[in-house]
Amino acid sequence: MVKRNIGMWLYQNSGGEQIQKKMIKLLKDREIDVLTNINLKNAIAKNGHIIYEMKDKKVKLDKLDLFFSYNAGEQTPYQVYLYKALNRIIPMINSYEAFELSEDKFHTSFYLRKHGIRTADYKLCHSDDSHRLNTIMKKWEKMVYKPTDGWGGMGVTKIDSVEALNMLIPFLSQINLKYFYVEKYVDYDNTDYRVDIVDGQYVACYGRKAATGHWKTNVTSGGSVFLREANDEIVNLAIKASKTLGLDIAGVDIIFDRKKEEYIVLEVNGIPAFATPEQEKMGLNFNDKKIDLIVDLIDRKTIKKENEK
Repeated sequence: MVKRNIGMWLYQNSGGEQIQKKMIKLLKDREIDVLTNINLKNAIAKNGHIIYEMKDKKVKLDKLDLFFSYNAGEQTPYQVYLYKALNRIIPMINSYEAFELSEDKFHTSFYLRKHGIRTADYKLCHSDDSHRLNTIMKKWEKMVYKPTDGWGGMGVTKIDSVEALNMLIPFLSQINLKYFYVEKYVDYDNTDYRVDIVDGQYVACYGRKAATGHWKTNVTSGGSVFLREANDEIVNLAIKASKTLGLDIAGVDIIFDRKKEEYIVLEVNGIPAFATPEQEKMGLNFNDKKIDLIVDLIDRKTIKKENEK
């Protein structure tokens, strides 16, 4: 078999560098060479090629057998734009289509609901129809405003009264939004299940809980991680959600709606983090399994690419 070459852009903080080293070693054992730290910010597209300039050479990324992009914290619009272009030519993990879908909270909820997967009730309305939010508020009593993009709970705001809504609307109008996306506030115990899925297979589950007096479970919003087991219903729900969105790798956030007495998918993350060294010490030991599944996935996708050649 002809030697295969892939590009990789994986976050380096919180143990990411060690994850990358393990992955490269396993890929090398399968005769797959890896160009690391391929930040598309430093690439340029011209005359049918996307070129990345390294210290000693220029690499045509469109000639690679696959590109593995796994760095949520440093994504920029330019990188995403080239991600989309590169995806038209070579296999990506995740594919651009799946990545784009999972990045948009409204499109994610809309698509999951159309495929029979339970989510929070939601509404999307044009910014000129902000008066509709008052009607929605009266019906729901509590709701959550969410930017359709973004991660880590940034910009997510709980609205628990008409007065709070009336204070928020002028601010939203000032930032020139084209539409408002809101979800009905779900009565839950301020904890969630983060379920990691790779290639349609269950990897692991852990819990996150909001800080005392708060309701967001995101670690970047003050939440904390704890050991938690998933039951079959949760695992199957996470697998179904990731497959529906077409994600090779997914972190599915699931909560229990105490009012409806059912599990619902709150969000789906296309770049779920590996366990940090601190989390591994507390017993989160899924990194090696996740690495093995990703390596298997890369191997299979690049073999298919070679066969197509």
